[in-house]
Amino acid sequence: MIQLYYSAIFAEMMAILILLFKTPLRKLVVMSIDRLKRGTGPLVVKTVAGVVFLMMSITIYTITDINSRPLELLNPTDQIIQGRAMLEASLMGFMLFMLLMVDRLHHYIRELRLLRKAMEAIKTQNHGGDEGKGLNPEEIKVLGEQVSTLKGKIKQLESESTEKGKEVKAAEAGAAAQKNQIEDLLLDYDRLLKENQSLGEKLQLPLDKTVKKNT
Repeated sequence: MIQLYYSAIFAEMMAILILLFKTPLRKLVVMSIDRLKRGTGPLVVKTVAGVVFLMMSITIYTITDINSRPLELLNPTDQIIQGRAMLEASLMGFMLFMLLMVDRLHHYIRELRLLRKAMEAIKTQNHGGDEGKGLNPEEIKVLGEQVSTLKGKIKQLESESTEKGKEVKAAEAGAAAQKNQIEDLLLDYDRLLKENQSLGEKLQLPLDKTVKKNT
């Protein structure tokens, strides 16, 4: 499962990076997400996200349960289970966060495109044909107000897009820190596993000696 979480997180990071920069791939990714949001796609995504959130909640409960036990009752096996549970909970939480980032970026990109198309249509209507001879002053005033409103929305969306870009950079920095933490947990996992095996071998020796004496 851990490999599956890593694959999903890296795929979401690639999608975010593609959506942030204007490249031919961004249009393809936006179209793919558009198709995914049609029909039963949203229901499937919400179901998968709900299952992942439920699994993360159960994992967090397991971690809390182990932490609530007295230290003298903890054994190497509990420590191994706790380390693995912390790793899985971190990966699932980060995966859900990245999924939300992809959804919001896709939404803002679509809104920005629609606003730009509306702006181009208004400019074409204002400057095309007879250069606005067929428009009365009131219509020109209304169109001017609409243009001002659309410009304000565009600036707001661009500001939000910049903020989301900063959040993505912060998330990438958190991912790097999380990766280091995961590597440390894996090292602890290997160490605890070896200690557990060594303890089992030490416990097995007295049993073997006892069996030989009895025979």
